[in-house]
Amino acid sequence: MHSVDPVVLGTSGVTAADVVAVARGGARVELSEEAVTALAAARGIVDALAAKPDPVYGVSTGFGALATRHISQELRGRLQRNIVRSHAAGMGPRVEREVVRALMFLRLKTVCSGHTGVRPEVAQTMADVLNAGITPVVHEYGSLGCSGDLAPLSHCALTLMGEGEAEGPDGAVRPAGELLAAHGIAPVELREKEGLALLNGTDGMLGMLVMALADLELLYKSADVTAALTLEALLGTDKVLAPELHAIRPHPGQAASAANMLAVLKGSGLTGHHQEGAPRVQDAYSVRCAPQVAGAGRDTMAHARTVAERELASAVDNPVVLPGGTSRSSEAESGGGRVESNGNFHGAPVAYVLDFLAIAAADLASIAERRTDRLLDKNRSHGLPPFLADDAGVDSGLMIAQYTQAALVSEMKRLAVPASADSIPSSAMQEDHVSMGWSAARKLRAAVDNLTRVLAVELYAATRAIELREGLTPAPASRAVLEAVRKAGVEGPGPDRFLAPDLAAADTFVRQGRLVAAVEPVTGPLA
Repeated sequence: MHSVDPVVLGTSGVTAADVVAVARGGARVELSEEAVTALAAARGIVDALAAKPDPVYGVSTGFGALATRHISQELRGRLQRNIVRSHAAGMGPRVEREVVRALMFLRLKTVCSGHTGVRPEVAQTMADVLNAGITPVVHEYGSLGCSGDLAPLSHCALTLMGEGEAEGPDGAVRPAGELLAAHGIAPVELREKEGLALLNGTDGMLGMLVMALADLELLYKSADVTAALTLEALLGTDKVLAPELHAIRPHPGQAASAANMLAVLKGSGLTGHHQEGAPRVQDAYSVRCAPQVAGAGRDTMAHARTVAERELASAVDNPVVLPGGTSRSSEAESGGGRVESNGNFHGAPVAYVLDFLAIAAADLASIAERRTDRLLDKNRSHGLPPFLADDAGVDSGLMIAQYTQAALVSEMKRLAVPASADSIPSSAMQEDHVSMGWSAARKLRAAVDNLTRVLAVELYAATRAIELREGLTPAPASRAVLEAVRKAGVEGPGPDRFLAPDLAAADTFVRQGRLVAAVEPVTGPLA
């Protein structure tokens, strides 16, 4: 289960690498002494406030629109259990295991900050569940991205209570109580504020943002490679990739993308020298402007990464526990600190960049599809056979592979419609503006998945086209790709055959990072 070094949680947040290690790599999670001390101190403040007669939101009141009711001490345990049970109201398909693990880990990160008032033993149980490989069943629908990812986090909290269903490390779904017992984990008995504290964060959307950024970093490098291969197959010019041209429009992503393409094309015998008839002065936009489009996406990722890093360093909860001092707006105070209501749970910062990334991904897919279509059109491919077919007319070649690619791109354009531009009031108008960040994250995951497939089709077409340029020598990096992709089961030119297996193999090749791995021994690390 634990194939990587453990992640030790303190009070100051985590890194994106930590999230990926736990969510995807099964890294073990441990609580530092610093975190345990902070947890105990914050809990002392909550306990002191709970003993006072004054109402404190989340401690001795109802929730949301029901916050006006004061809850007596004998009902407070029931109050915390009830919020978890009632808010575990998700519907639809199950959310992927890695997303749920990221969700749990990031909630534990905030708990360990010492600003939530959760007891150390509850935090340790959260770590124990992660380390046991127990994954709560979380459903697709239920979060509006404000007041936290409420339903998804509630399903996770339900598992801590030994209720609901969860998936064991063997992949089988069983009652959560049985899974906890099988791993020697005692269900938690929630006390004041703890139920609320386990639900109130942007953890789901943040986890999906972090993993999307990891995926997109690979895919943008892959897109630079496929764009270079297509440029080469179309006998285009690499002069437009010269560093001095990109220095006069100093977007860093654009320069990085151009440098990657130039490195892949170094030593090519196809670029710019074998054009029939009058030489082309310029290549089409989809070829010539590849660095500008991919570069803009890279710069978008840089902004999104900044937002993610800030959020990873945050403690998102409402109310929060603050040590010492007084505040005019403080909801309640004890000798050692206070509890303050706030709006930090609003997912707008994360939702915006999730939507922005979906737009960038759709545009990258769109330009890749246009390059593929150019490879297949005999009127624009500069001497390649129609649809890269062996015997055009008898053979259809890659005609329908491009249809599939076009369908994927069209779907990505629909996924690029912003979720964060929508808001739907809830909780009897108490929560009257929401971020829809969870929805933005879900559609970005679909967009990233489709982008991988789109690039796989371009790779398939471009490698076939290069091999059809008989008598011309491709760049060393291109030859490395051809060798690797053929070894991966993606076949080259020839008569028509069942294409789906080839496309699936190309998809796997891109998805696993093998395209980038094939060129980097020749080019050096891509930016």
